[in-house]
Amino acid sequence: MKTPLAFLSAILMFLVLLGSLLTRADAQPDRQVAITIDDLPAGAANFMPAAEITEMTTKLLATLTQNKIPVVGFVNERKLYYRTGEVDERIKALNMWLDAGFDLGNHTFGHTSLNLAGLKEFEDSVIQGESVTRLLLAQHNKKLRYFRHPYLDTGRDVQTRRDAEAFLVARGYRIAPVTLDAWDWNFAGVYDDARKRGDATLQQEVVSSYLSYHAEMFAYEEKLSKDLIGYEPKQILLLHANNLEADHIGELLDLMRKRGYRFITLEDALSDSAYSMPDTFVAEEGTGWIEHWAITRGQPPQGSPIFPPAIAERVKALAAVHPQPPPTN
Repeated sequence: MKTPLAFLSAILMFLVLLGSLLTRADAQPDRQVAITIDDLPAGAANFMPAAEITEMTTKLLATLTQNKIPVVGFVNERKLYYRTGEVDERIKALNMWLDAGFDLGNHTFGHTSLNLAGLKEFEDSVIQGESVTRLLLAQHNKKLRYFRHPYLDTGRDVQTRRDAEAFLVARGYRIAPVTLDAWDWNFAGVYDDARKRGDATLQQEVVSSYLSYHAEMFAYEEKLSKDLIGYEPKQILLLHANNLEADHIGELLDLMRKRGYRFITLEDALSDSAYSMPDTFVAEEGTGWIEHWAITRGQPPQGSPIFPPAIAERVKALAAVHPQPPPTN
């Protein structure tokens, strides 16, 4: 018995439709992200000699340049003065960012928390943190445009927050929010310690945990934003200038590409209408902007991924052995 032609056509149509649906299901969404890197010239500048900062910066910039990633780096100018006789070389590390075509922003002079220091001290630290960065930018025909709050502390009350925002706008800044943050700085200290001791096994454990936690945080924030505002905005990722990123940021970029991310400028990210939504978040401690929006709407988020306990324990142990020394000035 011959199969009717119409029946064969129907089967063919069904298979084509099924294949199309499966392809759509497997395809990653078109996600966009701007990468920002804090604490230039180096997160651990008080521990790192200038030569190591230069080496770290060279490696980090090489990967970013090779991958054509637009980045804004945020500077704490106090880090330029931690060690006598190294100021010029530390300033050269900042110039390396500009020579490579990247942009620099202000992260206050001394990583000053608005929540802890108060408005006046915060404003003074913003102004003090402009001097070298503004000069270097001018030498590259650029202007100082972006500001990042240390600790993401935006104010403990609405009036202080609005006063700080008005001050920053008056000085020509756009505040750089954060929507993706997996606390890479916490991994970086453990990684540095393992690196100095030549413990390759622990280094790899840290890298594996760092990548896994980023993946968990990406998935969490992607879902939270979609549930909250109906779509995934142009994200802004917070990283830090350290050896962990210098050695392994390429793997993080690959992870993000596999999640469907394209890399865009901070200016492009800020064009997303999400960043104009009502935001009255205030708290003792800062947090990401998706959480800002959720709390503003009276929908505090729950179920955030837990930071890896094994890394947290190592961070605690290192802090007990190597407390942060005060700056030299």
